[in-house]
Amino acid sequence: MTKLKKSSILQLIAEQDIKLTNRFVHFLSQFSTFRSLRIHSKILEVSCNGIAWLVSWIIFIWLTSSQHLHQVQVNMLVGLLLDILIIAVLKSLARRRRPVDSKDMLTIGPDKFSFPSGHASRAFYVLFFFTKLITIPVICWMPITVWALSVVISRIILRRHYILDVIAGALIGICEALFLQIIWISDETAISIVGFLSEDKPFSEVN
Repeated sequence: MTKLKKSSILQLIAEQDIKLTNRFVHFLSQFSTFRSLRIHSKILEVSCNGIAWLVSWIIFIWLTSSQHLHQVQVNMLVGLLLDILIIAVLKSLARRRRPVDSKDMLTIGPDKFSFPSGHASRAFYVLFFFTKLITIPVICWMPITVWALSVVISRIILRRHYILDVIAGALIGICEALFLQIIWISDETAISIVGFLSEDKPFSEVN
């Protein structure tokens, strides 16, 4: 397949994605539930911001000294860093512009591009982390699932992304969680990392 044919196919996919996104947003706007979601979309946007998650999680690690939390804390942090790196690289390669309606959004670097959605990848990574990789009460599954889905839909409603962007982002987030499961950092190693970062000796060496 020639480079020209590949470019034409990608262009056709992008055009259909734009049309489908516009129809989808118009369809959702007919329902009061989704109209109200737009009101809260800004809050959802901040709740899944990459820098906010990263900084908040580092502060969480820094402020807590509970040894049994370190494995979860370190593995989550690794996943967050991995997510930011993967999304930044893919956005730089794809270089797809965001919808014109998202001009009010403050973006820098690779984040000015649309594909794939970092919010979608992060939302689904967090969802799978807490529901598949670690044990949390089943009663908490519904709220975190609703949050993740709301974040993804809000990205489209706010015109930050197209449908293909958020689908790709969600799949990437799931793959990140599955990859993290393979490289899962042990409890002892996590304690050593936290001890090193806090300039303290690992808890296992205390005594």
